[in-house]
Amino acid sequence: MWIVQIALRRPYTFVVLAILILVIGGAAIFRTPTDIFPNIDIPVVSIIWSYNGLVPKEMSDRIVSVTERNLTTVVDNIEHVESQSLYGIAVVKVFLQANASLDRAIAQITASSQTQLRQLPAGTTPPLIIAYSASSVPVMQLALSGKGLSEQQLNDYGLNFIRTQLITIPGTSVPAPYGGKQRQVQVDLNPAALESKGLSALDVVNAIAVQNLILPTGASKIGGKEYNVDIPNAAPQTIDDLNRIPVKTIGDTTIYMKDVAWVRDGFPPQTNIVRVNGQRSVLLTIQKAGNASTLNVISGIKSLFPQIASTLLRN
Repeated sequence: MWIVQIALRRPYTFVVLAILILVIGGAAIFRTPTDIFPNIDIPVVSIIWSYNGLVPKEMSDRIVSVTERNLTTVVDNIEHVESQSLYGIAVVKVFLQANASLDRAIAQITASSQTQLRQLPAGTTPPLIIAYSASSVPVMQLALSGKGLSEQQLNDYGLNFIRTQLITIPGTSVPAPYGGKQRQVQVDLNPAALESKGLSALDVVNAIAVQNLILPTGASKIGGKEYNVDIPNAAPQTIDDLNRIPVKTIGDTTIYMKDVAWVRDGFPPQTNIVRVNGQRSVLLTIQKAGNASTLNVISGIKSLFPQIASTLLRN
């Protein structure tokens, strides 16, 4: 055949081609991503609206309906739209066509959402826009527990220390942890004390708002040098400082926060509980993002465990 004749006349050319095929094939073997799940490319953009205290019907009528109408006007290549309204939260999922540009859709949705804020109830915060595909699935779960650690500490470790290190692994997405208690500074009012001093809860709120300020300290020029001024700011630094905030002055008597209320390091009502071996703990769900290899994500996370453990020991 003609290819055999060419190979006989030009043997060095075919030897070089064979070597190139061997080298390129070997490189492709090591660089090809390996996975245990098929890659399903269905681009989806989620729009998460939040408005504390708004019931699901109001979320649907006043926020979700407006969002869906605006999306059909501004965003192109929409396959279909799904929405779910909960207490204080609404999730709108925009499913795009297979050939749609995800970056273009995110830009259009972001612009539409920012414009839509003027049409929504006062106090509505800008939405959280998340892009993911059907291939973004949970591949690993980490349960956090420790002797002598409270649920509040476990949640803090998972959210602010472990999670921030795990997301450095390529192709990893780590949502907020489940379980535990989120730290929140709370003010417990004493209705009887407030009534006896002629105060209301609004007076306490105004006192905290007025005296819990962050102000720039600036710089001071002394001679030929300029120094940064570092003085205690107007924001209270500790819980005890909050308890010493003056609420109102009547004559020569100053009423402090501790006289009508008590500020403490607390947490909001817990909405989910995680248990490990019967004890309260925190759960971190690790997801594979997009076209990343599941095996590479898992091996990268496991290799990061010693570094994470050393960081937690220092804290």
